[in-house]
Amino acid sequence: QVQLVESGGGLVQPGGSLRLSCTASGFTFSNYWMYWVRQAPGKGLEWVSVINTGGGSTYFLDSVKGRFTISRDNAKNTLYLQMNSLKSEDTAVYYCAKDSQYATYSSGMNYWGKGTLVTVSS
Repeated sequence: QVQLVESGGGLVQPGGSLRLSCTASGFTFSNYWMYWVRQAPGKGLEWVSVINTGGGSTYFLDSVKGRFTISRDNAKNTLYLQMNSLKSEDTAVYYCAKDSQYATYSSGMNYWGKGTLVTVSS
């Protein structure tokens, strides 16, 4: 079955960096667009970034542009989110998710991981 397992979260000071990873299994990872989505305490889900199947096209939430980088290693079935210059407002549970459609961008996500908590605080 499809499994997405995030890792790499933790406590970091403002201005610091973290790299999140998401290991995928149970489907052909290289055939799907992949997302990072987050949920801050007491708030709703917020789309953060998306990457196409080959990794050559990426898109970001305006508030993280220039600070976050999304990438993937299809040989390792792994999705990454490099987060730099972190701010307190980046505090959230970060989830990776799989697009519901084969080899295309649909904005629909049909599988999610359990998330990893990122806390930005001094």
